[in-house]
Amino acid sequence: MGVLTEDMKRVVREQRLGFAATVCPDGTPNLSPKGTTKVYDDNHLIFADIHSPTTVENLRHNPAIEINVVDPIVRKGYRFKGTATVIAEGGRFDDLLAFYEREGVVEVGRRIRSIVLVKVQRALPLVSPAYDGGATEEEIRAQWKAYWETVERDRLRGGASE
Repeated sequence: MGVLTEDMKRVVREQRLGFAATVCPDGTPNLSPKGTTKVYDDNHLIFADIHSPTTVENLRHNPAIEINVVDPIVRKGYRFKGTATVIAEGGRFDDLLAFYEREGVVEVGRRIRSIVLVKVQRALPLVSPAYDGGATEEEIRAQWKAYWETVERDRLRGGASE
C-alpha cells in the first residue's frame, strides 16, 4: 500500500496547484506555486520545471521538499513531505514527459526544462481553523463560494465593493 490515499489523490487531481517549499543554500525558505502538480503513483508526486530555476537549484543542493495542496473553497488539503529528484534528460525524462502528454499537458511539454519527482515519505491533512467552531464542510463551502463570487463580481465591475 502506498503513502497516498485515494482522497489525497483526488485533492491533487482536482486542485492541480501545489505550493512547493524548498530550502535555499543560505537556509532561508523558498515557496513556489506549481501548476503542474500531479500524482505519479501511490508514492510519488511530480511537477514540471517550466520556470522554476530557484526551486530546482535548491533541490539539487538539498532534496528535502514539502508540497501543500489545498482546496480553497472547503479549506482542506494535504501537506506532502518527501525527497525530490530532478530529472532533466534521458529515458526517465522522456517517460515523464510522456506521462504529462497522457495527462493532457501537451502544450506545456514543449516548455518543460526538467521534471521533479517527489517520493512522498509523509502526508498529513491540512484543515482550516474555520472548522474549530463546529462548522460543516457544506457551511464552509457556502461561505467561501459566496466570498469568491463577490470578489469576481467586484472585479468585473472594476473595483472593490464598499
